[in-house]
Amino acid sequence: MGIAKSFFGQTRKPEGFLGKMMLGSMNSGHAKLADWGFSHLPGMTAGRAVDLGCGGGRNAGELLKKYPEAHVTAIDYSALSVEKAKEFNQAMVAAGRCEVLQGDVSDLPLAAGTFDLATAFETVYFWPGLEKCFAQVARVLKPGGYFMICNESDGTDPTSLKYEKIIDGMKNYTAEELEAVLKAAGFSEVTSDHHPSRPWLTVLARK
Repeated sequence: MGIAKSFFGQTRKPEGFLGKMMLGSMNSGHAKLADWGFSHLPGMTAGRAVDLGCGGGRNAGELLKKYPEAHVTAIDYSALSVEKAKEFNQAMVAAGRCEVLQGDVSDLPLAAGTFDLATAFETVYFWPGLEKCFAQVARVLKPGGYFMICNESDGTDPTSLKYEKIIDGMKNYTAEELEAVLKAAGFSEVTSDHHPSRPWLTVLARK
């Protein structure tokens, strides 16, 4: 249990050898979930997008593909995640279409009213002070901008709830809980969707 707890604990802030292993598994293991989440994005033009809690960088790369005219910022609390995300998107970083930053979502190092779209895949479980963090997301979005949350857990499935006991600081949220906090943080329109056969959850909020 000690090794397992250490490994799964890397989902919060990947570090060292176990963190590298976790980041590798995130990019591949969460791909289907992320792609399902991406399918919920409305038809829109995104000149600037930000992926919050970018992990290994795969989803920032998908944003670059989905919006070929966009500049994408990826941000993560973990220095190792920043390193790996830069490596994954090396060509786009070199081309000036992508930047990867280290930062805390509760105090984002980003200018207000900058982004058309923000995404958060498999990460809000670990955000400290959810309303403060969501208010930060609202701050950096343009009026009418979208914030998409995609979680593997809908906050009720027994398997994911077990991980709350294994991973320090983890909290699984229901769609109703996320909607309430998003509205309190300044988002006006919030919709959610559950996967038909898995406990996956996507929440889409508009500023």
